[in-house]
Parts: sequence; C-alpha cells; structure tokens
Amino acid sequence: MSENWSLPSLKDAKQRRRTEVQFIRKEFELDETYRELGKHRRYIIHTYGCQANERDSETIAGLLEAMGFTSTQHDEKADIILLNTCTIRENAVNKVYGQIGNLKQLKQRNPELLIGICGCMTQEEVVVNKILETYHQVDLIFGTHNIHRLPELVHQTMFTKERTVEVFSKEGDIIENLPAHRFGNYKAWINIMYGCDKFCTYCIVPFTRGKERSRLMEDILSEVNEVLEDGYQEITLLGQNVNAYGKDLKMDDGFADLLEAVALSGIPRIRFTTSHPWDFSEKMFNVIAKYDNIMPFIHLPLQSGNNDILKLMGRRYTIEEYTEIFMKLKSLIPNCSFSTDIIVGFPNESDEQFNDTLKAMDLFQFDNAYTFIFSAREGTPAAKMEDSISMETKKERLRILNDKARHYAYQNNLAYQDKVVKVLVDGLSKKDKSVYSGYTETQKLVNFTGDNIVEGEIIEVKITEPKSYFLLGKAL
Repeated sequence: MSENWSLPSLKDAKQRRRTEVQFIRKEFELDETYRELGKHRRYIIHTYGCQANERDSETIAGLLEAMGFTSTQHDEKADIILLNTCTIRENAVNKVYGQIGNLKQLKQRNPELLIGICGCMTQEEVVVNKILETYHQVDLIFGTHNIHRLPELVHQTMFTKERTVEVFSKEGDIIENLPAHRFGNYKAWINIMYGCDKFCTYCIVPFTRGKERSRLMEDILSEVNEVLEDGYQEITLLGQNVNAYGKDLKMDDGFADLLEAVALSGIPRIRFTTSHPWDFSEKMFNVIAKYDNIMPFIHLPLQSGNNDILKLMGRRYTIEEYTEIFMKLKSLIPNCSFSTDIIVGFPNESDEQFNDTLKAMDLFQFDNAYTFIFSAREGTPAAKMEDSISMETKKERLRILNDKARHYAYQNNLAYQDKVVKVLVDGLSKKDKSVYSGYTETQKLVNFTGDNIVEGEIIEVKITEPKSYFLLGKAL
C-alpha cells in the first residue's frame, strides 16, 4: 500500500466538531502545468445516484475541459473514464462494480486509458479496499471533498503511471468558483448546501458528504443570476436537507429567506430538493405559497407510516407531525403535487407496522413514490440491527406498496384529462422522435405532439390521455 495514499476513515467521517467551515472563494485559475494535459484527449463521465452527483459531474467536466479534454459519448473513444458513484443502496453499488468489471477489457486493449472512481462509494473504507484488491484496472480514486484537486490527481496518475488514491474523511469546506460544464441548456442544478447532520440510522450520506454546511447567500444568488443571464428557465436548489439551509450560519429562517430572494430574481421556475419534514418553518410555508415561480411540487420523504419504525430510523418526527405538514402545504397550495421516499422491510418491521405505511399511502395519495427495500449500509446503526424479516416477505411488501403507489399516481393523473398545462420543453422524446417531452409545473412528465416546437420554451399543452406515470398531450 502506497505511503502517499490518503484512504477513507469511517471513524473520522462520523466526527462533528466545532471547527469553522472554510470558505474558499478565490477565482479559479488552472496551473500552467495542467492546462494542456488533456489536449487531443477525450473524457466520459458515468454518473450514478442523486442530483448532487449530477452537479458534481458538471464540475468534474468543467475541470477536465479547463485542462483541454473534450467529451465523448463512447467509452471506446475515451482517454479517461470516470465513474461518479452512489452508495445509498446496495443495488447502486453493485451497478458500479459491474461497470468497473466491464471496463477491464478496454484497459487491456488500451493500457494508457485512465479509469477513475469518485463520489460517495469512494468515501467508504470497505469499498476502497475492495477496489484496490479486486479491480486492478482502476488507476485513480478520489472522494467528494477533493473534486477541486482533480487536475493535480490526473497529472500525478498520468505521469507516475501509479495508482493515485486521495479520499478525505472530514466535515468539509465550501469551495466556490470552480468551472462547470452544465449538461442541460434550460434547467440548472444549484447547490445551496452540502452534507447532512440528521444521521438517520439507515443512511450513509452523513459519512460520505460531511456535515451540514451552507453556501453564503450572495454566492448562491450570483450563480442564480448567471444562469438567468444564460437563458435558463428552471433551477433546482440542491441539498441533502435544503430546509436546514442557513442554520450553520446562524440564520433563523435561512431557507425561506433564500427561497424568497431566488423567487425575486425572476427566474421562471424554481424547484428544491430534498426537504426534511423536521425542518419546515412557518415562513417556508408562506413563501412557497406566495410566489408563482416556486413550482407547486414538493418531495417530502415519509420513509414509514409507523411511529415506532420512524423512531428506529432516527427520523425525528411522528406520522402525526408529518400529516400536519402535508395537510398544511396542501391547503396553502391547492394544486400542489407530492412525491416521497418509502423504505419497506426495515429490520423487524411487523405486518402491522407495514400496514401503517399502507394506511399512510391511502391518506396522502402521493403523485409519485420512490420505494425501496431496506439496504444495510456498513457503518450505520441499522446495519447492526438483527432482522427477522425474510427477503421474500420484503419483496412481497414492496410489490403491494408499488401497486398502491401506481394506483394513486394514476388517480392523480386522471384529474389532468382535457386540462391545459404549462410545459417546459426538454426536446424530442428519447423513444419516439415524432414526440416531444417536458414537465408541467407540478413535475408531471408530458409526452406531446405539435408543430414548430422550440426546446427550452414554456408552452401550453392540452392533456389528451393520462397514464400512471406520464401524460399524453397536444401542444396548442
């Protein structure tokens, strides 16, 4: 094992000290050593997981292009392949291992190919050890806290011809002004904070992303104005728990104040994700309801409909408190749509406890539900819990829950029959080049036909046929 490697430490990642967050705000300037490193070379990034990873990949792409690399859509044509990974569930991890395995033949055919792994998976000790022991085709491993050091890391790997491993297990800093290559032309992701301090017992994110730390409002608003000037129609404010924004900066109503300031910028559409039921404030309710450009769609993770399971999960709210928040939002924003996350098969979940989740589904009737079987993540408290529930039972519960989720998704979509909705045009459908696609204000996917359609415009579409998870329509 190299003396120069910096390996992840779960023990260090769990720490929450009173150390002040460092704001590094100087203008980005690439050292001359790295400016032509990518000349005549191509890169590809495979991104797994959440929107935070998508945004990280945009920064990674910006750094690579600053170094002279150009993008390609094909692994076979790439000189550097990076996998930006997710570790929230075992399935996500296995997908990455499969992809790394697939790249072995490419590496054998082209020994100069540089293969790198980054993102949340690399923040786990067990993952890095497995990659180092099993996947010898991997040249570079770096984490979520040192993306800004990518030029140095790529240079080191290319010229030493040795593996480079640099993963910091720390609470994290805020690094501004890094270049970015945004993957969309009309929708932009904007980070407002990083990390999480909730420590839900099943979740690895507080260990992989560090402590909650908010960007300064002036830096966020500057980025909002940049994308507005560039013609973007929609922004999504990102954070592991957006409504905790500003708490670390001693702001009383940080997210509500930020949301209002962003709304006043005039950008046509504003979304945010993810919100935690625990951190909603009265001012947040009012701001969301007040501004037409804050979209009437909220992702509000439930996770379970049973209070005992919620307590074991460390969610810090009861089903009664969740219900109060949900109903208040629904009354203030009558046309609001809701999505949620639900875990089935949490250790020792009884039939009665699962039935409470089904009752919650009947009460809330979500427009969309992201449902998962509990996946034990090493190092989390839930991974140590004894579990008496068989996988067969868990799969059956997931099937029952998904049937109910599909039913309510369709029932909600039926209300759109013959309605005229505003759709931000994403472009031609990937499956049918005679059909366009885009999203309504309530985050409903619409596949529609029409003439003289322009990508990036917000147009009116009449809904002709609702489906369970999308709508069909015709542009007016």
